[in-house]
Amino acid sequence: MTALDAVGPAQVLAFLPGATVRWVAAEPGARRTDAGTSIVAENALAAVPHPDVILVPGGLDVRPVMSDARVLEWLRAAHATTRWTTSVCTGALVLGAAGLLEGRRATTHWAMLDHLGRFGATPVSERVVIDGKTITAAGVSAGIDMALQLAARLAGDAVAQGIQLAIEYAPEPPFDASARTAPPAVLDAALRVLGGGR
Repeated sequence: MTALDAVGPAQVLAFLPGATVRWVAAEPGARRTDAGTSIVAENALAAVPHPDVILVPGGLDVRPVMSDARVLEWLRAAHATTRWTTSVCTGALVLGAAGLLEGRRATTHWAMLDHLGRFGATPVSERVVIDGKTITAAGVSAGIDMALQLAARLAGDAVAQGIQLAIEYAPEPPFDASARTAPPAVLDAALRVLGGGR
């Protein structure tokens, strides 16, 4: 997974009054991120059968997770009782593989956006897309945007704004480099970073 896909939103949600963030995986243990760090999933999926919120992070290659029957079955069962089911970046492809995006508007990383249609979703080129109780975020920083919007829905605008201030989230990127505005050389450099965009 991409570390910030998971950690950025988790930091926001951890500040919600009364919230408990639990890291889960098919099997407990450390999971290596594409930044070289590890995140420890202390719980097996079965230990958290009815979460209020699910957050599925993305990564450079989520295909192993997309084909893990244990993960997909848990997502389908847990989604039936969640208040919100969310994803960041290519985590949306995992939701799609579980059948949770059929007939829904959704977003993911710009380099993978066209893949959402395979799962019956309507791809939307926006930072955060809310459709029913499903929220998808485009990429790393959009994951924080999504978590703040979710915090507002769960605890109110004042709480969400307080969290935003507490983490000093007021981005001022040094470049205007989006998929829509980047010149071809910058787009090519981004695809090289991503390993060809798969």
